[in-house]
Amino acid sequence: MVKKTRIKDIASACGVSIAAVSRALKGQPGLSDETRQRILAIAQAEGYDFSRLRSGRIKRLLFLLHREHNIASALPFYSTVMLGVADACRENDIAMSFQPIGPEDAVADLINLHQPDALICAGYLEPEVLAALRQSALPVALVDLWAADFPCVNPDNYHGGFVATRHLLEQGRTRIAFLGTSQRHYSIRQRVEGYQQALFDAGLVLPAAYRIEVPPVKDIEQALVEGMSQLLALAQPPDAIFAYNDVAALVAMRECARRGIRVPEDVAIVGFDDIDAAAWAHPPLSTVAVDKRELGRDAFQLLLGEESERNLLLPVRLVARESSVTDASASRLRLAP
Repeated sequence: MVKKTRIKDIASACGVSIAAVSRALKGQPGLSDETRQRILAIAQAEGYDFSRLRSGRIKRLLFLLHREHNIASALPFYSTVMLGVADACRENDIAMSFQPIGPEDAVADLINLHQPDALICAGYLEPEVLAALRQSALPVALVDLWAADFPCVNPDNYHGGFVATRHLLEQGRTRIAFLGTSQRHYSIRQRVEGYQQALFDAGLVLPAAYRIEVPPVKDIEQALVEGMSQLLALAQPPDAIFAYNDVAALVAMRECARRGIRVPEDVAIVGFDDIDAAAWAHPPLSTVAVDKRELGRDAFQLLLGEESERNLLLPVRLVARESSVTDASASRLRLAP
C-alpha cells in the first residue's frame, strides 16, 4: 500500500510548522512568497493529495476553557492560545465563541447554546467533562491536555522541565525546588517528570519537601505564597526554584524580594510559558518559551482532519534572563567552549 504524504511530513521536510504548511496549501496569508512556493514545491514532489483539502465544513467553533484557569494564573497563557485559534477561524471564515466550563455545568446544554460545528478545549478538564464531550459527537481537539481518543496538541512539557532544571544545574545550583500545583494537569505532570529526570541525570536526590504541590484553589496566588513559605522555612532552603508557570515564578520572585532574598544571587528562578510579564519583571524572568499562538493554530488544523497525526508536540526553548544567571555564571557561560 502506498503511504500517503501527510502535512506533518511536508512540515518536517520544509523545516516549518504544520500550520504554515496548511496556510500555504490553502493560499492563506501569513507567509512570504518564497516560503509558500517552497512548501508547494515540496508538497508536489512528495506526492501530496491536494484533493484532501477541505473547506467550509466547519462554520462555528466553540473554545472551551476550564473555570479553574482563573484570570490571574491562566489567561496570560490561554488568551494567546485563543488568539491563535481566532486567527485560523478568521482565515477560514469560521465564527468563534468562548465558554468557561466546569464539572458542575451541563455540558450538553452549553454546547447546544452555542450550536458549534466543532470544539477546541484548552487546559485541564475532568474525566466527566471529557466523557460529555465524547457524547457530543462533534469534532474535538485538545490544547495543553492529553486524553485518550482525542486529537491533541501540547508544548513539549517534559523537555521544557528538563532544560529548565539542567540550566539551573549549570549555574551551580544543587538544591533545586519545584513550585507547582496539582499534577492532575497533564502539562504539569510532564514538567515534573522532566525536572526529576534532569536531577537524576546529575546524580542529585532531593527530599520530597523540595517539591511543592499547592491545591488547585481559586486564590492560587495565596496558595503559592504559602508554598514559598514552606520552601524558605526548610533547614536548607532551595538555592533555585523551577516554577510550573511564569505566574508562579513571579509570585516566588515577589516573595523573595519581600523577605530580602536576592534573585538570582541567593535563589535562581525559572518559570514556564514566556508570558509578556516575564520580560518586564525585575529582574527579567528566565523561562521556557512556548509559541502559544502556534499552539492554537495547530489545534485548529487537527480539527480539519487533514493530519493523521493525533498527538502533536510543539517544540519549546529556554530563554535565560537575569533571574537565573549571576554575573559570575554569565562569565562562565561566555568562557565555555
